[in-house]
Amino acid sequence: MYQSVTIIGHLGRDPEMRYTSSGVPVTNFSVATSRKWTDAAGAAQEKTTWFKVSAWRKLAEVCNQYLHKGQLVMVEGEVDASAWTGQDGAAKATLELTARTVKFLSKGGESQQEAAAEDENQIPF
Repeated sequence: MYQSVTIIGHLGRDPEMRYTSSGVPVTNFSVATSRKWTDAAGAAQEKTTWFKVSAWRKLAEVCNQYLHKGQLVMVEGEVDASAWTGQDGAAKATLELTARTVKFLSKGGESQQEAAAEDENQIPF
């Protein structure tokens, strides 16, 4: 079986790169996707969904070098959802995306020099 999810949104913060104990680079960043519509009463509505994104190996290095808070990106990869109950008793959920491909959609600057990158090794498990 195969799972693939594609999102387009803006980075919520600058990427953060680290290395696993075996020296494999991993970069984490968040992406906000928004959906706008008009409800039955004619009022404008908007819903934002946040994704935690992890990029591995060469893709991690490229994302860390070229991505910055606010940039528009398209991320394709596998999603994992987690649900729990917070300390306040409210239901909480997290959407985590392991990136296979990241395309930089914002214009200008050095980010256009590296328009897309793919992780040839896929997921590090």
